[in-house]
Amino acid sequence: MDIVDELRAFVATARTGSFTAGAQQLGVSNRLVSKYVAELEARLGTRLFQRTTRKVGLTPAGEDLLARAPAVLDELDDLLSNLSEGSRSLGGIIRVSAPVTFGEIYVAGMLARFGRAHPDLTFDLRLDDRFIDLAGDGIDLAFRLGTSDTRSMKTRKLGSFRNCLVAHPDYLAAHGVPQSPADLPQHACIVDMNRRQPTRWTFTKDGTEFVAQVRGRFHVNSARAANEFAASGMGIAYTPRFAIADLLETGQLVALLPDFEMDGGPVSAVYLEGRALPRKIRALIDFAVEDMQAVVH
Repeated sequence: MDIVDELRAFVATARTGSFTAGAQQLGVSNRLVSKYVAELEARLGTRLFQRTTRKVGLTPAGEDLLARAPAVLDELDDLLSNLSEGSRSLGGIIRVSAPVTFGEIYVAGMLARFGRAHPDLTFDLRLDDRFIDLAGDGIDLAFRLGTSDTRSMKTRKLGSFRNCLVAHPDYLAAHGVPQSPADLPQHACIVDMNRRQPTRWTFTKDGTEFVAQVRGRFHVNSARAANEFAASGMGIAYTPRFAIADLLETGQLVALLPDFEMDGGPVSAVYLEGRALPRKIRALIDFAVEDMQAVVH
């Protein structure tokens, strides 16, 4: 039996937590995945999983193998791609993480555009607003908004984003239009709990920073949900501009305080330090740099 197939079966099972889910990820039968893993254990002379009726857990040997096997498989895929006829072909799987709203609005479409040019690639997109553990969750590349304190990552800046203050015209007609950040504490504000300081909204004008300490009835953990509340006339939202372009164009939301600059941050591609970056990942990052300049504002 091919040890590469055995390793792929092991990694898929370890990452998904079951033989069934691992088989679904690989597109093969549950029975075949179980067979591959059993033969790998026999080859190594050690158990890699502790099996229960519902899921499998890694033994110490399995944890050690999972820490090393994905990089070996990626390097093998990269080597074979380079040596194959028409060496520009990219193949294998790319596991990607992104924040929920940014992933839905931009990353999914970007991967589709990249995928059209590389039909042999498979994509596993995980959307989560947490800064997930790339190594622990088996993620090859994460797209992140803002800065990260994690030092074990390499980062490539793809672009930047800015926040925007918005409300529905009906809300403004009923409650008035704020003329400065100092007016915001008197307004109903929609609080996005994903922000590091959810109720502290910052603005800059002529080099001077202004801070508004806001409050409101609606607290959410999604920029898209905050925008929906704002578009329903429930209050004022402080939200990434990329998430509301269509609502601004249709007039469902109106941008406020145009003389003030709102905060923002970098949009970055993040990957693990200390490992060779497979060609398919480098190609995706390079594509994202160019694609973002054309799509994200």
